[in-house]
Amino acid sequence: MNAVISFPLLTLLFSTALLATPVQAQEQPRIRRIGFLIASSASSQEPRLQAFRQGLSELGYAIGKNIALEVRSGEGKADQLATAAEELVRLNVEVVVSGGPTSTKALQRATNTVPIVLTLEGDPVGDGLVQSLAKPGGNITGLSTVAPELGGKRLELLKEIIPNLSRVAAFYAANQRDSAQVKAVDNAARLLRLQLQKYELRHGSEIAFVFNAAAKKRAGAVLAIATAVLLTHRKQVAELAIHHQLPTVFSREEFVEAGGLMHYAASTSDISRRAATYVDKILKGVKPADLPIEQPRKFDFAINLTTAKQIGLTIPPNVLARADKVIR
Repeated sequence: MNAVISFPLLTLLFSTALLATPVQAQEQPRIRRIGFLIASSASSQEPRLQAFRQGLSELGYAIGKNIALEVRSGEGKADQLATAAEELVRLNVEVVVSGGPTSTKALQRATNTVPIVLTLEGDPVGDGLVQSLAKPGGNITGLSTVAPELGGKRLELLKEIIPNLSRVAAFYAANQRDSAQVKAVDNAARLLRLQLQKYELRHGSEIAFVFNAAAKKRAGAVLAIATAVLLTHRKQVAELAIHHQLPTVFSREEFVEAGGLMHYAASTSDISRRAATYVDKILKGVKPADLPIEQPRKFDFAINLTTAKQIGLTIPPNVLARADKVIR
C-alpha cells in the first residue's frame, strides 16, 4: 500500500525546507580579505608573518575560514614593490598591513582610501604619514618603533664593546637621506665623539662596494640604517662584515641570525602580533583616523658570539648580560 501524505503535512515540510535554506546560508562566515606588503623577500619576513597570524588567531580569526591573507613582496626592488602595492589595492583588500617605511610609501601612492596599518615606522609624524600619534587622520594608523631614538642607542652599544672606536660607517637608503632616523644618528655620533661615514644604498649590487669603501676609510664598525635592501642580502652583508673584520649593529634580528654581530630594536614579533588588533578594530568598523598610533612595549637585544670570535672581538660581560638572545 502506498503511503499518503496529507496536504497539511506537505505544507509543513515545504515551509520547513524554505526556512532551512536561509539559516544554513547565515551559518557560512564572511571571509574578510586583508593584505600584507613587504619590501624585502617574503621568506625573510616569515617570523613576522607568523607572529601576525598568531595575533589574528588570538582574536578568533582563522585563515581560510573567516579571513584571507594576501601577502605580496617587492623582493628588495622599488618597481616590484610599487606593482605589489597596486595589486593589493586591486584585490579589494579591506585593510593592508605595511611591513616597513618603504612599503608604506608604496601603499600611500597606491591608495588614499584603503586602511593601512603601520608596523615598523620610526617617525610617522616626521615622515608626513600622519597628523599626530594621538589623532592620525586619513587612512593610516598602526604601531611606531621610535627608530630615531634607537639609532643613538645602537651607536652607544658599539662604543661600549669598542671603547676606542672613532669611525663608524652608516649604511642608509636613498629615501632616508633627510629622515629623522639619520638626523638622530648624526646627533648621537656628535655626542659620542664619533666620526660618521655615511653611505647611500640603492641596490643590492652596491653592498660590496660600500663595505670596501668603509674598510679603506678605516671605519671601526658598521651601523645599518637601510634595512630593505640589506635584509634581502643579509647573508652577504654578514659575510662581508666578517671578511673586513667590522663589528655590525642592526635594527632587525634576522641579521644576527644570518651572522651579523648585534641587533637592538623594538620587538618586531611583538609589533607584528599587536598589528592584528588594529586589523580587528578596522574590520569591525573603527576608522584608522580615530585609532592612535602605539609605541613599542618590548625591545630585543641579540648578540652573535660566534661572529664576535670570528672578528676577534670580546663582548664585555656587562653588555652580554643585557642580551635577550645570545647565539653561540
